[in-house]
Amino acid sequence: MNAPVSPLVASPQPLRPRPLVRIVIVGHVDHGKSTLIGRLLHETGSLPDGKMEQLKAVSARRGMSFEWAFLLDALQTERDQGITIDTSQIRFRTASRDIVLIDTPGHTEFLRNMITGASQADAALLLIDTSEGVREQTRRHCHLLQLLGVRQIAVVINKMDRVNFDPARFATIKTEIVGQLHQLGLMPTAVIPISARNGDGVAKHTSSTAWYSGPAVLEVLDSFAPARPDAELPLRLPVQAVYKFDDRRIIAGRVETGRICVGDDIVVAPTGQRARIRAIEAWPAPDRSAASQTASAGQSVGITLDSEIFVDRGHVISPASTPAKAVQRLQARVFWLQQAPLESGSNLTVRIGTAEVRGQVTAIAKAIDPGQLSAQGADAIAQNHVGEIEITLAQPLAGDIHDLNPRTGRIVLETAGHIGGGGILLATDEAKPQIPAQADIIPVPSAVAGGETAERFGHRGAVIWFTGLPASGKSTLARAPERRLFARGGMPILLDGDTLRTGLNSDLGFSRADRAENVRRLAEVAAHLSKSGIIAIVAAVSPQAEDRARARQIVGPDFYEIHVAAPLDVCESRDPKGHYRKARSGALASFTGVGSDYEAPSNPDLRINTAERAVDYAIADIETLLARRDVLR
Repeated sequence: MNAPVSPLVASPQPLRPRPLVRIVIVGHVDHGKSTLIGRLLHETGSLPDGKMEQLKAVSARRGMSFEWAFLLDALQTERDQGITIDTSQIRFRTASRDIVLIDTPGHTEFLRNMITGASQADAALLLIDTSEGVREQTRRHCHLLQLLGVRQIAVVINKMDRVNFDPARFATIKTEIVGQLHQLGLMPTAVIPISARNGDGVAKHTSSTAWYSGPAVLEVLDSFAPARPDAELPLRLPVQAVYKFDDRRIIAGRVETGRICVGDDIVVAPTGQRARIRAIEAWPAPDRSAASQTASAGQSVGITLDSEIFVDRGHVISPASTPAKAVQRLQARVFWLQQAPLESGSNLTVRIGTAEVRGQVTAIAKAIDPGQLSAQGADAIAQNHVGEIEITLAQPLAGDIHDLNPRTGRIVLETAGHIGGGGILLATDEAKPQIPAQADIIPVPSAVAGGETAERFGHRGAVIWFTGLPASGKSTLARAPERRLFARGGMPILLDGDTLRTGLNSDLGFSRADRAENVRRLAEVAAHLSKSGIIAIVAAVSPQAEDRARARQIVGPDFYEIHVAAPLDVCESRDPKGHYRKARSGALASFTGVGSDYEAPSNPDLRINTAERAVDYAIADIETLLARRDVLR
């Protein structure tokens, strides 16, 4: 977790944008990170007037010598044990750069936090105490910077005053650390001798380091290349939601990178469908004259397209010229957090942006203990360890390799509803519109024509989809028409959500992705039955409107949504399975109606409030609906 620290002085607004560079500062505890940061704030004029004098006076009153590190004590309340236990960000300006300096803990126990800080950095300052030299923790930091892809590294050899600025001592340490970095394929930008406490080598070199001809620390900071601004990367707009207003279908999301303009040709990943941006919508009124024609990275927008293509949450809108990939199999470098190890064959939920799908770890290429820097075999990644894995996804989703687009190149891994780890995409195999085997699969039509089944059963095939809160009466209502239709010679089949979770859907949990997959499978089975002339009666909470919309799309025109609309307090008073009681006690997380929202249908085919409508009358309402839609003969 980062704890941004407000700048001590409000910097004047630049006349034009300046490059922003994020630099992580790493090093063993007591090697002088805080002292160097305090000195950098002083040398760049980032301290408020009188701040340093105030701290000197306080130190004198306490009988202590002034230390530059006290400046950070004044900024960071987390420094309660004399060590930095988390990362913090300090902003200041150099001659040509805006700098975000990410301070990280040096203790072994806090390597996870160091990883969090380094994962956001464009460059790194690696600090070494000249009296201690390269230590084991220094080597671990080098390895982690390499793992996290930080390629711009400057080494700062601090406390040179303690060895009388001995060039031989500096050369010994320089040789060792450069050799260590070279082994990892890294080339340091510079190796700088300094005394952070005295200021030698921080803003400029003094007579004490006259034997050194390289840059000072501030000069190196000015030389680091910033990451490419998000707005200059190709457009990536992950879809957050799709809303219907009057005749408009508004696609909402945040522009993560690039720009979007009215008239742009776009492609939707992973479906590959194409369209053109018709408008960037305004709220509350669609004032076309005032509506923006463009939006860029960091802005949340609602857009409409010029054609009715299928767009859903988790899809990514990108330019037709540089589309996001439809990923089916991916390689990722991950940091694993859960106590149970991540093993080959593990099932999990993969999130990229707003998308989440089920996946399986199909291979573990590397597993490393970041504390010992030792390989741990390749069959599992232990808690707090780093590894490289391959995941095969149940469905394609949109993503990018991290080096090409960090915003859409990060993944989050979830198991049983809990975050298990995270990482970056190293490589992807692009998904094809269909998996290869499907190209050779030819569906076999039924030998019985639809007209024959209708003649025998007295009805057409259809799907009656009951949705509502738990204990709203869905199963009761579903069983009643099932019995009535069967009694009159029809062919109904009940697909109860809980029942199918004991078999077909027993591998699914209750994460957002699993719930969506549960509804999709129910819809696929119901659609097949419907096409065979059967009335499939589905009783499932199916809490998300977009999942039900997808079910309707799968089934087609013979999909009839019935909202069982009993109020929450009535459902909770019934509680036939005791689920509400467990949810209220905290024993049942994410239970719909208590820990998870239910999105009621805005325009169902029929709405029945079972708190007010008796079952017999409700059945009559359903039969009337089916008769009016020519399902019943």
